[in-house]
Amino acid sequence: MCKFAPKISGYAGTQPSMAFDQFFDGRVKAHGIVQNRAGRVIERFDIDMMTSWQGDKGTLQEEFTYYDGRRQSRTWHITKTGNGTFAGHSDDIVGEATGESAGCAIGFRYVLKVPVGGKTYNLSFDDRMYMMNDGVIINRAVMRKFGIRVGEVTVVMQKIK
Repeated sequence: MCKFAPKISGYAGTQPSMAFDQFFDGRVKAHGIVQNRAGRVIERFDIDMMTSWQGDKGTLQEEFTYYDGRRQSRTWHITKTGNGTFAGHSDDIVGEATGESAGCAIGFRYVLKVPVGGKTYNLSFDDRMYMMNDGVIINRAVMRKFGIRVGEVTVVMQKIK
């Protein structure tokens, strides 16, 4: 876990509570930005997600559309590993992503292969998702390279009923 972020367990009992497999089951629409380490917005994007679960295993298919016209797809395979914990992987994740949930919050940590200017960098992500009213999640991720903060991603997600 990132040494700069509060522990997810500190959110136990907060409302509205969120179960990862309940929110991410069906269609989710999202909008996001990427900021560099100076805080400048360098990317804007929309995401359409189709998600499903069978028992303790889930699939999250993400279709990104960037405002410059680029498209990107990612498919997550998630497994619930215990009470409030889970693990996941996708083709652009190095190793395994790990997560935990408590109350209104979910933390998800992983290393993502990020293409930048013809090169690919492995960046550590510390994703924090917070359940809000009306089926909305606010997701903030801090990106680090060699332990140094290089940027942030903010995403607002809403479950489509």
